[in-house]
Amino acid sequence: MLDPVTRPQASALALRCSRALVSPWSRLSLLLLLLVSAAATVVLYEPQRLLSAGWPPQIGGAGAVVLFALAYGLCTAAFVPRPILNLAAGALFGSQAGLVAAVAGTVLGAGIAFTLGRVLGQDALRPLLRGRWLTAADGQLSRHGFRSMLAIRLFPGVPFAAANYCAAVSRMGYAPFLLATGIGSVPNTAAYVIAGSQAASPTSPAFLLSTGFIVLTGLGAAAVAWCKRHRLRGR
Repeated sequence: MLDPVTRPQASALALRCSRALVSPWSRLSLLLLLLVSAAATVVLYEPQRLLSAGWPPQIGGAGAVVLFALAYGLCTAAFVPRPILNLAAGALFGSQAGLVAAVAGTVLGAGIAFTLGRVLGQDALRPLLRGRWLTAADGQLSRHGFRSMLAIRLFPGVPFAAANYCAAVSRMGYAPFLLATGIGSVPNTAAYVIAGSQAASPTSPAFLLSTGFIVLTGLGAAAVAWCKRHRLRGR
């Protein structure tokens, strides 16, 4: 006799639980949990040991390059600094194959972070974009996604992971984001890869040129950030 009463109550409870689990804040909490877990994994396993220990000798050829690119993508999504991975790519595979692996891993890692941010964080974070800087950044990325992301990748002043998740919260599309990431990351990535491949010869012209390029782009990024900051203050 109680079945007609308990079943609607049970179904209503299940419906409320399912709505709570897929709510924007629940998805954001899941994203934060994933990011904290990824950062903890990086601290425990220390992927930067590739620079000293090298690649496993039983894995070689094109398969090693592909595997490194996959590992690179996962590591960047887990906040491993890209300069370390770029240096490792050059030291392990040389300038050409190392550049291919590093750029492919860069795009893969950016795509992973963008997807996580878009699916799990966008609905909860977009209503919070109220500050002057946040509103300006969101409008720039949403209206001029490709050229904005291209400029961010060319000037390495914005942290890689921060740019990925900021773009995910904006209304930028996947195609302009990934294309701008792939193109804009080439110059700086190539400089680090070449430096890694020539690390055994620190006085070689290739090593000196790549190091000089890294320093100049860093100074350029700092100058652009300083000008942007004072322009926003003036407004």
